[in-house]
Amino acid sequence: MRPSNRAASAAGTAVLCLAGLAACSSSDDSTQAGSDTYTWWDPYPQHDDSSDWAQRVSACGDEAGVTIERTAYDTTALTNQALLAAQEGTSPDIILLDNPAVSTLADAGMLTTMEEFGLDTSRFDENLLNAGVVAGDAYGIPIGANTLSLYYNQQILDAAGVDPASITDWQSLTAALEQVVANGDEGITFAGIGTEEGSFQFLPWFWGAGADLRELDSPEAVAALELWKGWLDAGYAPNTVINNSQNTTWEEFLTGRFAFAENGTWQVNAAVEAEFPTGVIQIPGQDGGVAQTPTGGEFITAPVQEDDARYDVTSQIVECMTTPEGLVETANTFAYYIPSTQAAQEELLTQNAALEPWVEAVRNAKGRTSDDLGIDYPKISEALWTAVQKALSGSMSPQEALAEAQTNAEAETE
Repeated sequence: MRPSNRAASAAGTAVLCLAGLAACSSSDDSTQAGSDTYTWWDPYPQHDDSSDWAQRVSACGDEAGVTIERTAYDTTALTNQALLAAQEGTSPDIILLDNPAVSTLADAGMLTTMEEFGLDTSRFDENLLNAGVVAGDAYGIPIGANTLSLYYNQQILDAAGVDPASITDWQSLTAALEQVVANGDEGITFAGIGTEEGSFQFLPWFWGAGADLRELDSPEAVAALELWKGWLDAGYAPNTVINNSQNTTWEEFLTGRFAFAENGTWQVNAAVEAEFPTGVIQIPGQDGGVAQTPTGGEFITAPVQEDDARYDVTSQIVECMTTPEGLVETANTFAYYIPSTQAAQEELLTQNAALEPWVEAVRNAKGRTSDDLGIDYPKISEALWTAVQKALSGSMSPQEALAEAQTNAEAETE
């Protein structure tokens, strides 16, 4: 998940647009193209027509013998426009969606399943594919994924006598933070902001304790929130985490004062360019092992078309974009997405062996809407991030905050 409030805002605004489509309409970009032109929407307005990304998309159209008309929207605007186009019968041939939004559009009936579309999904990693599965049907293909790990400042750890390889569970991580702070440096920074980013960053600890998103007030969930709150109370994490986004967390880490920062694949290049040596370790589970982390990243989806004869060419375009070579190109373009197939992951590692910790992290990760949460996830996530805010601020204990969150989530998802 690149630093943005994707999942909750996309789903929430989508509901508003369904209630008042006229207010959300802003352009006529969704007009169905001619038979030799295929329409493509994605959430990458930062990549203009001269970019490597745009050229790749265009080349896959050329390979299929058609012209691709590409339109880029902001992530939230893309979901809104997609819902509007579905209502008007002018959906594009292909949409790249942030993975939590796939359930929203599938629930609205605007996406084909991959089986209906004629694409074999068996080569894609199941844990990544599951983010686009609703009621057993896959509604898209992941073009790659990003996720979270712990970056560390090697100088600070060396000065405090901490070996990052010794950090294997919550107890050893907390002991390392104690050593670092006792040596005069700062411990760990993370994003506890009251948005989807806050839930995204909390989930590794939540899942690492064995908690389930259908039971926000479980003892396991309470243990995860008590861990974060305990770090604040002990001075191992700064009070700024309550309002930190993933961007501001990274800015704190780059000051060189912090031993650890929870952040994502998208900071790989920035870590290399930092003014101090850095490394990466997996987020540990409570009692050892690697915690599951949430996936960010987009899915290629195929909206329902009145003329289903178009699906054959659309399928060719999608296949072109998701070959092992194509997935590696996407990974490098977005510095870095980890490819969604094992073959492409291995190819990426031949080019950049330093990405091995991130490949491992993505292989252990799972989608936020997995476990059949679907369109319930944004409502559960909002209840969760609200609980995190209340506990970190001290207005409620972790147990009280999560009990309230569970009550609210149940009321919203009945």
